[in-house]
Amino acid sequence: MKLHHDTATVFVPNGSPEAQALSRTTHLGIGAHQDDLEFMAFHGILSCYQKEREWFTGVTCTNGAGSARAGRFASCSDEQMQDIRREEQNQAARIGQYSAMIQLDHGSSGIKTPRATAFLDDLIVVLLATQPRVVYTHNLADKHETHIGVAVAAIEAMRSLPREQRPVAVYGCEVWRDLDWMPDDEKIAHDVSGFDHLASALNGIFDSQIGGGKRYDLGVIGRRRANATFSESHATDRSDSIALAMNLTPLVNDPSLDIISYTEGFIDRFRDNVRETLKRRLGR
Repeated sequence: MKLHHDTATVFVPNGSPEAQALSRTTHLGIGAHQDDLEFMAFHGILSCYQKEREWFTGVTCTNGAGSARAGRFASCSDEQMQDIRREEQNQAARIGQYSAMIQLDHGSSGIKTPRATAFLDDLIVVLLATQPRVVYTHNLADKHETHIGVAVAAIEAMRSLPREQRPVAVYGCEVWRDLDWMPDDEKIAHDVSGFDHLASALNGIFDSQIGGGKRYDLGVIGRRRANATFSESHATDRSDSIALAMNLTPLVNDPSLDIISYTEGFIDRFRDNVRETLKRRLGR
């Protein structure tokens, strides 16, 4: 698999040949930064964990150079932080038993550039090599611009594939903005109950961020528990951990759909729901 940067890596935790590890992929996660996959695509990781015929492959798009750092990591250079974060991501792949872990090593600035050709080409190469059935990436209402750059490029890359090679399901997941605001009938609720031990092990690997001042490990688990508890006001909890996602499959199936208008549709329907509820209570 020929990628744009010579520093890009493909790590296969169980030592299988690279081509085999890529071709057996059934679930693919495409995240911006090291740790995004574990925070947003846990449903895909769990769907394949200790399975013989289901395999999760991860793609981390950026190099980790701009990571926040404090404490014992405060004095790390960008080069040192890249090495640390790359190894943390590979260690998570070992624990999660990924089929392969691909790190593209692009800078965030390039990913945020509209129609960044090198980045888009890399995603197309990965998709052709893996041909996943399910893809997890960032949701289109995320507030992190690099996440949006990754999500848009991922959609464009999938649209470029022959129709028979496109995934059957594409999910936009929570990281830098949750999806609780979406209308209930449009939320994709992934039940990930009963595996907090695995989630904690995966999240805790990223000590350069957790020890460096960001308790993502607690925030991610707390968000999933909150999603489960607040999912239904008139029933007892049926799950104890839910990851929410936005359905991006229609955008991949129909390239004529405008990405902005499609995303605005969720927001418009949320606004209409709030307005109609208030109008009923006010008798208007």
